[in-house]
Amino acid sequence: MRLFLDSFWRALAYCLMPRVITLSLLPLAMLLVLSVSWGYFYWAPTQEWVREMLASWQVLQSMMDWLQDNGAGELQAVMVPLVVIFAITPALVVVSLLAVSLMMTPALVNLVVHRRFEHLALKHGGTNLTSLAWTLGSTVIALLAMLISLPLWVVPPLMFIVPPLIWGWLSYRIMVYDALMSHASRDERLALGRKHRVWLLLIGVLTGYMGALPSLVWASGALFAAAFLVLIPLAIWIYALVFAFTSLWFAHYSLGALEALRAESDTVVMGASVPLPTVASADDSHTPQLPSA
Repeated sequence: MRLFLDSFWRALAYCLMPRVITLSLLPLAMLLVLSVSWGYFYWAPTQEWVREMLASWQVLQSMMDWLQDNGAGELQAVMVPLVVIFAITPALVVVSLLAVSLMMTPALVNLVVHRRFEHLALKHGGTNLTSLAWTLGSTVIALLAMLISLPLWVVPPLMFIVPPLIWGWLSYRIMVYDALMSHASRDERLALGRKHRVWLLLIGVLTGYMGALPSLVWASGALFAAAFLVLIPLAIWIYALVFAFTSLWFAHYSLGALEALRAESDTVVMGASVPLPTVASADDSHTPQLPSA
């Protein structure tokens, strides 16, 4: 718990640094183009498709008709954009996560290492190539999980539970690997995963919910349509900043856990990239000395 809270407050403080704020703007250009392009070409067709799908559900349509008869007819007009938003949000989150992993995470991890963990030994348990493969593999699994669970997202309670769980798992998989890639060996990374899996998953789930919060910026269908070009960049920048915080939180926690693990095994080396040889035992003091000349 101490490491969990300590890494949280440190990550929050780091997000106020001008360098971190600047880095959070880097994925915005790419995501802005993707979001605006999708909205321009597919917003209306997607709404129409969702409207037809909801209308085909007899039970849901009966409920909507009952609400309209009781003075809540505007709910149907708001529900369709909300379903579209909650459906497209995970795709934006996944793209944002990839952008953060490729563009921001290395810089943020280096920032944490430079300020707190320069004394940790470098054991190079991974490379940029293995990190890319790990990221792509984890993303494919997350996308498959999203597609399989997509029908559940129409159910109001589950749309607020399933996506953050998937995002949290994906964040945990990608960002822990990137944070420990240079400093931890493969065995150390696996050991940390076994020992701290619950806390790391909790960080992933909490930041997954934080990643869903910007959707509230465009929760109103009318406002979303009127201020599309303003709200989309704002929401995406918030996503990027949330992911920067996520990366910092994972980096502080993972490297702090690695430091504690090595402290327990007496392998923390100050300013070295490999552990130093052990000091000679006390029995060596009885080794016969050659007589002096």
